[in-house]
Amino acid sequence: MVNRVIDKSLIRNFSIIAHIDHGKSTLADRILELTETVSSREMLDQYLDNMDLERERGITIKAHAVRVIYNCHLDGNQYIFNLIDTPGHVDFSYEVSRSLAACEGALLVVDATQGIQAQTLANVYLTFANNLEIIPVINKIDLKSARPDEVAEELSKVMEIDKKRILSVSAKTGEGVEEILDRIVVDIPPPKGEFDRPLQALIFDSEYDSYRGIVVFIRVVNGIIETGMKIKFMAENKITTVEEVGILNPKMIKKDSLAAGEVGYIITGIKEIGNVTVGDTVTGFRVSADKILPGYKKPKPMVYCGLFPIEGVHYEELRDALGKLSLNDSSLDYTPEVSVALGFGFRCGFLGLLHMEIVKERLEREYGLSLVTTAPNVAYRVIKTDGVADEVKRPLDFPPEEKVSKIEEPYVNVTIISPKDYIGEIMKLTSSKRGEFADMQYLSTERVEIKCVMPLSEIIVDFFNLLKSISAGFASYDYEFSGYRASDLVKLDILVAGSKVDELSIIVHREKAYILGRE
Repeated sequence: MVNRVIDKSLIRNFSIIAHIDHGKSTLADRILELTETVSSREMLDQYLDNMDLERERGITIKAHAVRVIYNCHLDGNQYIFNLIDTPGHVDFSYEVSRSLAACEGALLVVDATQGIQAQTLANVYLTFANNLEIIPVINKIDLKSARPDEVAEELSKVMEIDKKRILSVSAKTGEGVEEILDRIVVDIPPPKGEFDRPLQALIFDSEYDSYRGIVVFIRVVNGIIETGMKIKFMAENKITTVEEVGILNPKMIKKDSLAAGEVGYIITGIKEIGNVTVGDTVTGFRVSADKILPGYKKPKPMVYCGLFPIEGVHYEELRDALGKLSLNDSSLDYTPEVSVALGFGFRCGFLGLLHMEIVKERLEREYGLSLVTTAPNVAYRVIKTDGVADEVKRPLDFPPEEKVSKIEEPYVNVTIISPKDYIGEIMKLTSSKRGEFADMQYLSTERVEIKCVMPLSEIIVDFFNLLKSISAGFASYDYEFSGYRASDLVKLDILVAGSKVDELSIIVHREKAYILGRE
């Protein structure tokens, strides 16, 4: 039996959430440094961003977890902090929700030079939905262009909190970071859960190790999990035995067990990728929990494209690589596809264009594949004249026009935050993208929040770049799925040397078909 149980009152589980580039990975670095989890000699900028691609792009793609020990001078106790770092780009909000399901609190980081951005608001609503304690942090106060008082005013208004609760720090220099650690102790509640109840552990991430199989990252909610224990993955109904238990510090360190409130990893020797699902609940085989834990929903892909190996002989390698990648990227969806022009490949579903780019880059870089992608599109709902409704994920599968009664396309609720000077240009842009204005309110005397409803197909191609261009880079946006609406859409076929090339076909609004065809 387990020989040690940690006092839950000394555990704090929290995430750092922020808009892209607001400094959350730098803040994570300072926390690792201040708590001496990582020595100054070992410290690399953005330590938790251990994927080469993350460092190059300067964004956190995966959610990362690490245990740190904090000796609190307020009460003299030694606390265990489980810090779960999260991405900030709109495409990766599924990673944020996955992380928050394993936490009791969150640090909300806002750039003192930029203020609240659209993704900041989305993250605030996510934390509210998860009933988490939020500690608002204004970062980058060391910069000359910082305006912490104005940003504090915005945060106070949006979150309906007293400005005195907002911390001002510089993650780069370390100024104010120790106060954050004290506030984590005071403001974020310890985890609930009981040691003597049947095991319930939430899977919030996983990765594939070619030697040891699947490494599963868990937050233990109730009970204890230990080496040699027979366990069951509840959703998949898969039974296996725990070969290794441990914590991330930030490297893997073996332990005898993990108990209620703790965050760590287990290795079971499972190598079949379909047997482990993020969001599933791990329980004991002999004494099982009654129900699966709530808190994480599998995201639905919104953007689709074909992915084909340039050399057809690499099809099997692409299939294996997609399987391994989908293990720790639960939103990646893929099914086999055959193309006359491109051969054997896969129709893949993504959360957005950045997600699509990153998956392609990871496949090429980590698995040595050379790939070609078809034009991205959304999934349409086609109601045929016989009353049958089909979800169509590629233009090639559209039925002939005479058999179509109605076509519905996905719409999204879009939130744009911008300096007030660009309101007119933003309105023109959204209108040109078939957007419908919904609401506008001032966050401060200089900045506005604009809400509108738009077809997702109008956003996935060039909306982000156009928005940045007309606002001198100051505007930001976020979106969430609203529902399907009927639209006047047609399939636009492209001829090359007089012959139709299916892979070049696109679905467009009838009004835009002629212009796009000429382009």
